[in-house]
Order: sequence, then C-alpha cells, then structure tokens
Amino acid sequence: MADGVEQIYIALISVHGLIRADNLELGRDADTGGQTLYVLELAQALSELPNVCQVDLVTRRVIDSHVDAEYAEPIEKVNDKFRIVRIDAGPEEYIYKEHLWEHLDGFADNLADFFRKQDHVPDLIHSHYADAGLVGSHVANLLGIPLVHTGHSLGRVKRRRLLASGLTTEQIESLYNMTRRIEAEEITLATAERVITSTHQEIEEQYEIYDHYQPDQMRVIPPGTNIKQFKPPEGNELESELFQKLTHQL
Repeated sequence: MADGVEQIYIALISVHGLIRADNLELGRDADTGGQTLYVLELAQALSELPNVCQVDLVTRRVIDSHVDAEYAEPIEKVNDKFRIVRIDAGPEEYIYKEHLWEHLDGFADNLADFFRKQDHVPDLIHSHYADAGLVGSHVANLLGIPLVHTGHSLGRVKRRRLLASGLTTEQIESLYNMTRRIEAEEITLATAERVITSTHQEIEEQYEIYDHYQPDQMRVIPPGTNIKQFKPPEGNELESELFQKLTHQL
C-alpha cells in the first residue's frame, strides 16, 4: 500500500521476436514488428501508474552470435518499476515463432519457477499472441494468477484467408503450424478472465468462430496513439524538411 492506493504487480508475456528497451529492430523479420513496440510501450505506460508497483515484460532469452548480446541478458532494468525478463526455453539461438511451440511448456515451467523464487508473484498476467497465451494459461493455472489476453491476430481467421488465397491445408500446416496455434488460442480463451480486443468486429466476427467464445469476458480497448510522436496535420507538411527529404530520395 502507498498513500492508501493498493499496489499491483503485472507481468506481460510476449514470447517471440526480439525485445529490448532501446533501439528496437522493428522490421528485422515478421516476428519483430508492431507487437514488439506495442508491448514495450504498454509496459512503460503501466509502470508510470501510481497504483502499479512492478511491471515485468517477459520474453524468450536468446544467445546467438547473429543477434545483439543484449538479448542474452536475463534481466534488463528499464526503470525503477519496469524490467524485461528473459526466460530460457528450447535452443539458445533465435528461432521463429512457428518453431517455438514444442518449447512453450518448458518456457512456462521456467517462468513459474522464476516467479516462485521471488518474494511475491504477479497479481495479474497479460499475455500477447497465441504462444504467450499458452504460456500464460499454464502459469496462471500453476500459480493461481488471473490471466488477461490480447490476441493481436487469430489463427482461425488467418487460416481462412490463406485458404482463400489458394494455399492448401497441408501447405498452411507446414508453413505456420496452424493446428497448434489454434489449439493454443482455444486453451487461452478457456482460461482467460478477460480478453482485450481492438474493435467490436474482432469480438463479433473473429472470436465468434472459436469453440471457447465467451463474449461476456471480452472488452474493447482501441490501440492508443503516442501524441509525443504523432499529431494532426497543420497544413504546412509539404514545406517540411521531412517531405523534402522523402521526395528527394524518391
């Protein structure tokens, strides 16, 4: 307790890709994109709230000469209330999310052990994407912690689109391990006390095709905008230095 306000400890889980506090390698590959920036900025924003005492952003530890050595650090302290926690799971080297499925049980066990060795466990787990949803479900059940989940994208929806594009079921399975992803999403939906979506359409038309569809457990929180970086147009953009630089390069 501080100033009469209950303090909460939140663990965000985002398994795949490469996450660090500075110099994000956005666009390095399909796994290090918008979700990476989203979870980092979410963790930073949560850590600034007065009723939040600790935020852990949990990801996979990577020891690989082809990536920066920072991704091998078990703990990266970002500020007094926010740290990035990297958990060992599977091979040391960097691998894509489609090849992580067989290592997620180990990730969950190692994460649960990490939390047990502390003075206290998180009050809330917030998982991001299907792989983290599976990890979060296991840890939530092991430690009795409530789970909140954000899907970012959905396997059943993606499979429909890929089939419509002309790929066969066998090709989709070979490329994306789609069956395991959808199973992970179903387990997560059955476990999560809240599912966060960006729009009502996501609830009504995307999650609706899942067996464990529970719309009463879902809440819409539209993605925010960093107003320090983005602002409405002022009318003089065509005279800006940025516009001149872009058009000169083109």
